[in-house]
Amino acid sequence: MSFFLSDWPWAYLGTLKYALYGPLVAKAVHTNLYGGNEADNWCFHILLLTFLRYVIYQLWATYSNMYCLSAKYKICKKDAEFDQMDREWDWDNFLLLQAFMATAAHHFLPFFRDMPAWNAGGFIFFAILHMGPAEALYYWAHRAFHKDILFQRYHSLHHAAIVLQPQTAGTATFLEHIGLTIIMAVPMVGASWMGGASMGMIYLYCLLFDFLRYMGHSNVEIVPETIFRWLPPLKYLIYTPSYHTLHHTEMDTNFCLFMPLYDYLGKTINSKSWDLHRSMSAGQVEEVPDYVFLAHIVDVLSSLHVRFLLRGFCSTPFATWWFLLPLWPVVIPFALAMWVWAKPFVNTGHRLKGRLHQTWIVPRFGFQYFIPFAQEGINNLIQDAILSADKMGVKVISLAALNKNEALNGGGTLFVKRLPNLRVRVVHGNTLTAAVILNELNPAVKEVFLTGATSKLGRAIALYLCKKRIRVMMLTCSEERFKSIQSEAPPEFQNFLVQVTKYQVAQNCKTWIVGKWIAYKEQKWAPVGCHLHQFVVPPIFELRKDCTYGKLAGMQLPDAVEGLSTCEYTMPRRCVHACHAGGILHSLEGWDHHEVGAIDVNKIDMVWEAALKHGFKPMK
Repeated sequence: MSFFLSDWPWAYLGTLKYALYGPLVAKAVHTNLYGGNEADNWCFHILLLTFLRYVIYQLWATYSNMYCLSAKYKICKKDAEFDQMDREWDWDNFLLLQAFMATAAHHFLPFFRDMPAWNAGGFIFFAILHMGPAEALYYWAHRAFHKDILFQRYHSLHHAAIVLQPQTAGTATFLEHIGLTIIMAVPMVGASWMGGASMGMIYLYCLLFDFLRYMGHSNVEIVPETIFRWLPPLKYLIYTPSYHTLHHTEMDTNFCLFMPLYDYLGKTINSKSWDLHRSMSAGQVEEVPDYVFLAHIVDVLSSLHVRFLLRGFCSTPFATWWFLLPLWPVVIPFALAMWVWAKPFVNTGHRLKGRLHQTWIVPRFGFQYFIPFAQEGINNLIQDAILSADKMGVKVISLAALNKNEALNGGGTLFVKRLPNLRVRVVHGNTLTAAVILNELNPAVKEVFLTGATSKLGRAIALYLCKKRIRVMMLTCSEERFKSIQSEAPPEFQNFLVQVTKYQVAQNCKTWIVGKWIAYKEQKWAPVGCHLHQFVVPPIFELRKDCTYGKLAGMQLPDAVEGLSTCEYTMPRRCVHACHAGGILHSLEGWDHHEVGAIDVNKIDMVWEAALKHGFKPMK
């Protein structure tokens, strides 16, 4: 239900809201390129300041979501859920509002124009007006918004966050941000009226204001306890992330903007504040995951689909959006730097049935796996990750996509042979991948066309289907490899496996299982109405309007999963690739064997039934 000024005026515009910056951009361009007349180039400064405020947010979002930097100092060990990500999607509305309100103030207040670039003496004005009127106004307004009606109708949106994130700082109603903008304006307009303002001070004040707001909502205790031990009065002048976290967990305390002095004066200080800060700033022992999924970067643009870069974007399935294209050249130097220096790192984590599961990333792009001289280095990185997991006490580590490439390491066999005393179980999870693909097939199917037919998955699918008396046209030019697979089938089923060498042979087959990337010149041979299942990464382009395409083999995680707010590549929310699910299943079942090398066809049905038992569901 909407209430007075609770909704943002541009909420219906979606991403088109950014077009509202258009008039400011036009004025700035006209002033700077075409000799337009505007007092102190205000629109340009508003746009530049807005950009820098986005940069401050991004730095905090990157830091707080980069596990290797922040995990030890996390205040709340939980992670946000998808519904929180959706609520906080438009966290930056306040930047648009404040750009408009600042432009209006510049237009209607003569003393708010033609400010000098810098006025060091104005620092006193800003400090007094912020520490006095601004902090006091915020404190009492904040307390008022915690009263029943105002809280239910307005402030509850901000407090709906289960886990604080930098974007939580900007998530509030239109009315609240009008009030916050007026409070922010007190030092700037007041100092300008008294002749002490400058453009430099406005930049500094706004950026510091945002920095402290994001810090308080970062869920990472970054303020060292020694500062307050050396300078005790500081605890009245600056809050900490743990201080503000207590406000969100015990809502009738710690109302201040940045200065706890007002909570002391108003008797709303939480008695746990400094003990919690002392504990959090000392660092916590990092929890050992029960299971690790070892992934890699697919391509240049998908490398941006990580939580510490584009937090909102990675909460949706990966797709190539227009705003990613200008970032392509920026990623290349980082890719080269990672090639030289980077080691496997933690990307995401979630909990299932009380167990911590994590996804680690091998910092290599998909194309690098096919460069001969790079393969030994990649295997060394994978081995380092396996040894780290073993040392930590991880029970199962599963290899994703190219990390288990047959040509690279024999589907993980290389590591099991090299490291015979491993306690951690190494798995490729492809038994469940095969099960997912096979259970997607129409029960009435009598014939399939299979590409990637001699791969690990292709072999298992072919052997399984032939035992069901389904004819399998296996696309391969290697008669030797085909004969090897055919010989594994019982004699009475071997004639159901047929070697083919051209796509044209399948022009009347309406069920294709694609295990090798194909373009239009191959897809054109599929008959009208054909359905193309696939187990190839990246997925093939859907180029035929008269055919249907299956998604990559995946499964929906059990309902009991917690702390999940990122999507795995192109998978829908709460879904993972089938090999990932297979690794989780290995952990849940407590199986003690390594799942590497060839798939045991006889275990496909057993693994499928075990997955359903644990609450995994086929993707819709």
